[in-house]
Amino acid sequence: MNKAEIIDIVAKRVGLSKKQATDAVETVFTAITETLKRGEKVQLVGFGRFTVTQRIPRKTKIPGTDTVVDIPAHKTVKFTTGKSLKAALN
Repeated sequence: MNKAEIIDIVAKRVGLSKKQATDAVETVFTAITETLKRGEKVQLVGFGRFTVTQRIPRKTKIPGTDTVVDIPAHKTVKFTTGKSLKAALN
């Protein structure tokens, strides 16, 4: 599923125009992104939790060439599944 499919589902289920649904979905994604950029977590009860984690710098070897590459420190997002979502999948 991609963003366009999510927009279509929101438009149909809520009875919004495609433009209104696009604005709503974009607003939710923007809010989540801005919250994570501030280093805060986003918790959607029952669905899951997004948190920002810091990766340490490291070296890795590329298979086949044995070339060693430096991977700099960087931030990444971790998603932890909520109880209701886990139950729905199992």
